[in-house]
Amino acid sequence: MKFLIVGLGNIGSEYENTRHNIGFRVVEKLAEKLEVSFASDRLADSAQGKYRGKQLFMLKPTTYMNLSGKAVRFHLDKQKIETQNLIVITDDLALPFGKTRLRPSGSDGGHNGLKSINELLQTQNYPRIKFGIGSNYPKGAQADYVLSPFTDDEAAAITPLIDKCVEGILAIIMEGLERTMTKFNS
Repeated sequence: MKFLIVGLGNIGSEYENTRHNIGFRVVEKLAEKLEVSFASDRLADSAQGKYRGKQLFMLKPTTYMNLSGKAVRFHLDKQKIETQNLIVITDDLALPFGKTRLRPSGSDGGHNGLKSINELLQTQNYPRIKFGIGSNYPKGAQADYVLSPFTDDEAAAITPLIDKCVEGILAIIMEGLERTMTKFNS
């Protein structure tokens, strides 16, 4: 059984530690846990590894956030992976910092990366882990906020939250979505 795990973010050192790149950081941690590394691939940096007999393909789209769907569609087709075995990790303004939510499907909620994926896959029915980045910004400054680094306090608290997301991904793969949602979202 194969899974495509996609962390959403933007390429380039100027985006590296921004709130919008938390998806990249989660898949990087997963790759580290599986002792594999990313290499340049078509439309993305990719890594592949095994976890308890399952094949995991990890992806960091190099298309920038607004075109993430191109990379996802290409690699789902290339690896012949069904949409239900796609897991997307993304930042979420609607959740306070530190909150994580696992959802089986849903709208893009105004997130351009999810919007691109939904459009190109012609479905919203794929699991996603939403990583709360909060909404502590003045009106009209959303773009600046998501493209800014975490505060020092947030940065100090982020490692266990990333680890929780990695454990959630591995639980989905081994225990299934419904069972993992019960544990992950409580």
